[in-house]
Amino acid sequence: MKEVCAIIRMNRINATKEALVRAGFPAFTAMRVNGRGKRTVNYEVLQAITQDPNVQPDILATISQGPRLMAKRMITLMVPDNRVPEVVNVLIKANQTGTPGDGKIFVGPVLEITRIRTGETNEEAIDEMAVKEGVSHD
Repeated sequence: MKEVCAIIRMNRINATKEALVRAGFPAFTAMRVNGRGKRTVNYEVLQAITQDPNVQPDILATISQGPRLMAKRMITLMVPDNRVPEVVNVLIKANQTGTPGDGKIFVGPVLEITRIRTGETNEEAIDEMAVKEGVSHD
């Protein structure tokens, strides 16, 4: 069992949800998050912008605050090991624009899952057949 977690652009969340459901992954959690990547500020561009008399003061204030956290979405879902490549490909296809900031996908092991309502554990708790058929028990 694996947890697949993707950090994506805010404007790609609807396309991502639709792609996951179409591919047979209807059960996932999405939340708003803030973060930043490793890109550094291009100070030459910053200097050119600040010297332009037509630039609005609020833009200058925003730029001058240094590295800012960007609004993103985080999607997380649990999948059987054999379906990890499939869900990763769905996430890439739904979010890849070819420009920095498209996001990241993290895959990690899950030691145990328990469905609260029934006490089912592990694969039974996510009911692989229901996931494949788009049926949710919870």
